Amino acid sequence: MSLVELTHEDSVRTITLNAPDRLNALDWPLLQELRAAVEQVAADDDARALVVTGAGKAFCSGANLESLFGDTSRPADVLREHLMNVYASFLGIRNLTIPTVAAVQGAAVGAGLNIALACDVIIAGPHAGFGPTFSRIGLHPGGGCTWMLTQRIGSANTAAALFNGDIIDADTGLRLGIAQEIDKDPKARAAVLARTWAKRNPKLMSDIKKSVGVAGRSDLHESLNFESWAQAESLSSEEFAAFAAKFASR
Repeated sequence: MSLVELTHEDSVRTITLNAPDRLNALDWPLLQELRAAVEQVAADDDARALVVTGAGKAFCSGANLESLFGDTSRPADVLREHLMNVYASFLGIRNLTIPTVAAVQGAAVGAGLNIALACDVIIAGPHAGFGPTFSRIGLHPGGGCTWMLTQRIGSANTAAALFNGDIIDADTGLRLGIAQEIDKDPKARAAVLARTWAKRNPKLMSDIKKSVGVAGRSDLHESLNFESWAQAESLSSEEFAAFAAKFASR
């Protein structure tokens, strides 16, 4: 049985963490399969949107510490290189040019939270729990958690969440901006969104995703510079031409 399943439905791809008996806890074999699945999606010219989810009642309960970290007495520079390899196994999701959505039906803890945060949008189930729990176990956040949380909820909320190390429930996650929606069936809702996005012009969706990234790391001038080029190019799209013709005929 695969620890990570990659499935296809038309132009939507779904990656499912598939170790429900251990709440999809991350070990090296699972992370290797996850990295391979993300690379397959990246190389798939027919992929237009991606759903990321977990089998069973949890999204991902975090790292299997012994398997993932190994001998923690090694020098810090050796451990750092090892950790960067761990991070690379899931951060490839962020580099995808297609829209990505995480369906979080249960616990998303530690590195499992990072996998959800690597997606553009998060749909939470009523029983979802977002766990930046690093400080509770004496561990500094890793895997881009500090940066990705700050991008979503701001520096003060991120500091509070990381200092406390508590599980954040679905309603609080929605209020803070970790999740964008709560749905009783987050996997179904994520699939609906992915199918909708997949039907739209792929260049347009890729440019929107890029534009959001530019806006998040730069000033208004740089954002306007990218928007003006991307919008100018989209004016010649078939979709906009059809809308303009329909508008003109009213």
